[in-house]
Amino acid sequence: MKIAVLSRNPKLYSTRRLKEAGEARGHTVDIIDTLHCYMDITKSRPAVRYHGEELPQYDAVIPRIGASITFYGTAVVRQFEMMGAFCVNESVAISRSRDKLRSLQLMSREGVGLPRTGFASKADNIKDVIKTVGGAPVVIKLLEGTQGIGVVLADTDKAAESIMEAFMGLRANILVQEFIKEAGGADIRCFIVGNKVVAAMKRQGAEGEFRSNLHRGGSATLIKLSKEERATAVNAAKVMGLNVCGVDILQSANGPVVMEVNSSPGLEGIEQATEKDIAALVIEFIENKAKPFNNKTRGKG
Repeated sequence: MKIAVLSRNPKLYSTRRLKEAGEARGHTVDIIDTLHCYMDITKSRPAVRYHGEELPQYDAVIPRIGASITFYGTAVVRQFEMMGAFCVNESVAISRSRDKLRSLQLMSREGVGLPRTGFASKADNIKDVIKTVGGAPVVIKLLEGTQGIGVVLADTDKAAESIMEAFMGLRANILVQEFIKEAGGADIRCFIVGNKVVAAMKRQGAEGEFRSNLHRGGSATLIKLSKEERATAVNAAKVMGLNVCGVDILQSANGPVVMEVNSSPGLEGIEQATEKDIAALVIEFIENKAKPFNNKTRGKG
């Protein structure tokens, strides 16, 4: 098979591992810089051009689309879909998961466990939003934030009001969520491949840090999921319509709640923590599913 990995950086661990795993299983794997792709949109013969040449027909495409290039990246993925390539994650599903508010609304509709969340645009609604999610402490998140950036913990109602007013003054869109104190600064990253949890790790935030991102000094250890945690992760991926993703879960007093669904989860932390060849599982999934025009947007929204 001929496989394309859409990635800005061929040296990234995840990109390298996907290429290695594909080649180890006898496939041709090309790494293509998403932003250097450009599209020839014409009747009945859509094409993607790259450095002055038309790209060949690929059997499958693995999108590794960074949050900062979501709009252009999903347009490129959509063009490959139009050409008949099997895309591991489809453009609509990536866009759906990148919109934090939209993803929470969709999961809420389908009964997926979530932290109580508020959203408003006017400063005069701030006090009631804070009250609605249970009062301080609350977590305030920028909708466009990634890797823990733009996430603030407000210990008091007054602090929350001040932070929200500041963000609103900058015309930034924010979510307000209840703080799951019992999680103890830890979360669970579930790695989904083809509607199955193939690996899971517990990420513990650094001392004094409520965010558990590995990029922020957190540590990762192997964890055995409960039946409810596994079902929650699988359901969240299904709602987003993602075949390969990372689902981040907090262990709350009311059961597992989903914090985020990541359409381009990193492989390094989870492979090291679990000692599993996740990249090979992704390639195996492609081998079983890749057929021309086998792109069907799953889920709704």
